[in-house]
Amino acid sequence: MDLKPKEIVAYLDQYVIGQYEAKKAIAIALRNRYRRMKLDPSMQDEIMPKNILMIGSTGVGKTEIARRLAKMMNLPFIKVEASKYTEVGFVGRDVESMVRDLVNAAINLVKAEHREKNAQAIEEYVNKQIIEKLLPPLPKGASEEKKESYKKSFERMERRLKAGELDNLKIEIEIPKNSAEISDATLPPELAKAQESFIKILGIRSEKIKKEVSVKEAKEILKVSASEKLMDFEAIKTEALQRAQNGGIIFIDEIDKIAVSSKNSSRQDPSKEGVQRDLLPIVEGSDVNTKYGVVKTDHILFIAAGAFHFSKPSDLIPELQGRFPLRVELDSLSEETLYKILTQPKNSLLKQYQALLLTEGVELVFEEEAIKAIAKISHIANEKTEDIGARRLHTVLEKVLEDISFEADEHAGETITVTKELVHKKLDMIIEDEDSARYIL
Repeated sequence: MDLKPKEIVAYLDQYVIGQYEAKKAIAIALRNRYRRMKLDPSMQDEIMPKNILMIGSTGVGKTEIARRLAKMMNLPFIKVEASKYTEVGFVGRDVESMVRDLVNAAINLVKAEHREKNAQAIEEYVNKQIIEKLLPPLPKGASEEKKESYKKSFERMERRLKAGELDNLKIEIEIPKNSAEISDATLPPELAKAQESFIKILGIRSEKIKKEVSVKEAKEILKVSASEKLMDFEAIKTEALQRAQNGGIIFIDEIDKIAVSSKNSSRQDPSKEGVQRDLLPIVEGSDVNTKYGVVKTDHILFIAAGAFHFSKPSDLIPELQGRFPLRVELDSLSEETLYKILTQPKNSLLKQYQALLLTEGVELVFEEEAIKAIAKISHIANEKTEDIGARRLHTVLEKVLEDISFEADEHAGETITVTKELVHKKLDMIIEDEDSARYIL
């Protein structure tokens, strides 16, 4: 997608308040990926992505920035937690599995695009399958007159099917006995292939059962098999591997959890350093085997993030530090920023609660002073206890609205106004007692 850095930042501003420097750094990194693809192939190989290290407390928008960008750019994106990985030779997930996860994300992305592109062909295939169940087949050697009559009946039935008139009719269709995906994406490719061979030998996926369902249900069930038959999986696989290699983004959260703090040099954890050393070749650029083929990680963009409360970026091994040349420090959230988070983003928290209660026929209105009070109390709670950023707003709002939510069905058709007095009544006692604030908010 051809978006200028300013357009990327403007898009992010709709969802993430503040953090301009972080948005700017990522917007430039993504634009450089687009610029690279315009160059001569020999030059493309020389230009490596500038990986980013985002430093900031929890809840300040690190993950949200990366997630929104991937969605906007329609790129393969995965979020992983560094603390979930173990050094090679230990029980747990190895770091190469993050690349396999990225390829799976790319496969699903490309599949979804192909389904959308082939939507009409899929619908026609499904309709044909259903109508053939509803109309008795023509006998062999039928006359031209009967063929013409059958064609007209088929067209009439198709019109009724598209209009939803046949949705409640029951038909018998064949579905796979075990339609769930039983292969594990995290397995090394050799084991994944062995598993697939084992499945084929046992015929697990080829076995089908007959089931009576409504036409409406059959439409959805048959869409899956229609997609598999009409899509060119080899083309999807090739495109997905290219997307993962050249446009993929891996967001590594909690990277500070694998840093070995210099303060605790006497209690260094070799497994943490081992994970860093295993991560290094992937971030530097290497070939990773997946069940869909080999993926080069040279041009995957890595965005790492961490709070670094108990360690520093310099506590990471020097080689890994060097692979994250762009560093961005995110600001802690002020009272004013928390107020803006409540009011400005698309689908803000207040809008979410209003939409939820509207399903019960309750119109929820927030007074301006009440919103300011919620922001102020959230900021105080962050200062008094652990600073969890914007996530504090969820806790505070839930506490303010718990009785309204609980009794919503009794107030259908009414308008309920959240006032400053209600906010203080609900929260003042809790916020004054630090122990209560720590456990309740």
